[in-house]
Amino acid sequence: MLLFLDVDGTLIPFGAEGPYQLYEPARALPQSAGHPLLTRIDPAFGARLTRLAGLGCELVWATTWLDDANTCIAPWLGLPPLPVMDWPDEDDEPGSAPGSGSGFRAGPGPGADLGRPRGLHWKTRPLVSWAAGRPFLWVDDEITDADRDWVAAHHAAPALLHRVDPRHGLTERDFDVLEEWVIPPGSGAPAARRPA
Repeated sequence: MLLFLDVDGTLIPFGAEGPYQLYEPARALPQSAGHPLLTRIDPAFGARLTRLAGLGCELVWATTWLDDANTCIAPWLGLPPLPVMDWPDEDDEPGSAPGSGSGFRAGPGPGADLGRPRGLHWKTRPLVSWAAGRPFLWVDDEITDADRDWVAAHHAAPALLHRVDPRHGLTERDFDVLEEWVIPPGSGAPAARRPA
């Protein structure tokens, strides 16, 4: 089971009124891990993400931070380097060869809606392609019902698309929801493996 993890608005809160709670690093960090927004991320989230990994989730960065998430955020959280979602170029359709020029617009920016159903997040199709039929959780602050509907229609395996309030970022309640989906109370089996 995959767990696709966004950064901005998910791990790093944005858009709230008033100051954000700031945290100190829980461990010594390499100099390359310095970033001014890291102090908004609760280092205790590393233990919660590690727990989800222990429950069978393969953590994957699903962010425009790309490998900077491994350089800056993974050490802050005490995580090893994680796989990084490789976003297709704007001209490539998910699953097509880079540079094939299919006209699908996957990335953000001008024209990003071309070839994509109205309201569908630009990450949705590439994430489903990466999942390749495997169960997954996607944690992001920009998920909408359009994404949930598209995944339900185009991905046969179980999937949880969990929207995080960007003003607060991930909370303990969000982690509880993720864990409940992976191992529903009383089931003893991960959701992706229990009978439908």
